Amino acid sequence: MDFGLSPEQILLQTSVNRFLTDQVPLDTVREIATGEKNDQQVWQGLTDLGIPGLLVSEANGGIGLGSLDAAIVAECLGYHVTPSPYISSAVIAPITLQAARRKDALLGNLVTGQHRIGVAFGEGIGARAQSGISVSGNKLSGKSLFVLDAEADDYLVTLRDRSIYLVSADAVGLTRNPLTTIDKTRSTCELVYDKVAADLISDDPRIYIKALDAGLVAMAADTLGAAQYALDQAVAYAMQREQFNRVIASFQAVKHMCAEMAASLEPCRAMVWYAAHALDELPEEASMIACHTKAQLSEVGKFVTRTATEVHGGMGFTDLLGLHYWFKRVGFNRQMLGSPEISRARAAQIQGFVA
Repeated sequence: MDFGLSPEQILLQTSVNRFLTDQVPLDTVREIATGEKNDQQVWQGLTDLGIPGLLVSEANGGIGLGSLDAAIVAECLGYHVTPSPYISSAVIAPITLQAARRKDALLGNLVTGQHRIGVAFGEGIGARAQSGISVSGNKLSGKSLFVLDAEADDYLVTLRDRSIYLVSADAVGLTRNPLTTIDKTRSTCELVYDKVAADLISDDPRIYIKALDAGLVAMAADTLGAAQYALDQAVAYAMQREQFNRVIASFQAVKHMCAEMAASLEPCRAMVWYAAHALDELPEEASMIACHTKAQLSEVGKFVTRTATEVHGGMGFTDLLGLHYWFKRVGFNRQMLGSPEISRARAAQIQGFVA
């Protein structure tokens, strides 16, 4: 039995990689990371490929593909350290809106790229100091930290009871403060609510969990792609860098470093694919495997990008090489939507190992 990708999925992977190679080189990433440009042109190009409508059903104007297809695209974006609102606008938002049976113009605008929806799920994952949200008569007060996409038109905001509200970026009483994180390829912000009008999307915790699990798998797939790039670059560098009239790839210590990176990363691809498969086909396992996958990729991704930097020696730390963008991307992914510790604690609860 063949457990590989289908011809259609390989074509999707090839198309996205070709676009990113041609249209989003490192120089473009650097310009966006330094603030010279924004990611709108990149997102428009991905929109032309149909990426925002990947998980939107055909009835709602999308392509109607599955979570494995979304994971394939996320891996491509991570490999090319692509600046985009993919996880928020193309993964979490469509799943949330469709699960809540929202079929208004919002979904259509997402598919066409005219609308971006950010995600403020932090309150549902875990409370943070000097944050928290209260609701009174469909008006929100409080603060959300580390919100995905500082350029979004609307935001999905979760409360502690895992209800989800839709808030317009232009709403009266809403203050949006850009945040600076280690990852400059994706924008985050802080939202401060002062009796902000909000639209209740869902009060069903299962919808929040479904959207969160999809986000965890997409984040893990992004880390997989970023780590694979770092490994590829380390091997290529070791094959050409010479010391003592020999390429450093011939040194046993460097061989071991590259082999350990490859051995650690390769099983993760099957884990990500299975987690994506479970989202659609194995709902009873989906949350547990999503948590474990996010946690595992966070640890392996950190190891691989760090080791790849070490293989490059002093060159690995320079902005000229740019490897730090992948290292920081993995660090960002590690913490967003739940650290490895939070993800494993949630998995333990699901499996009944803790109260």
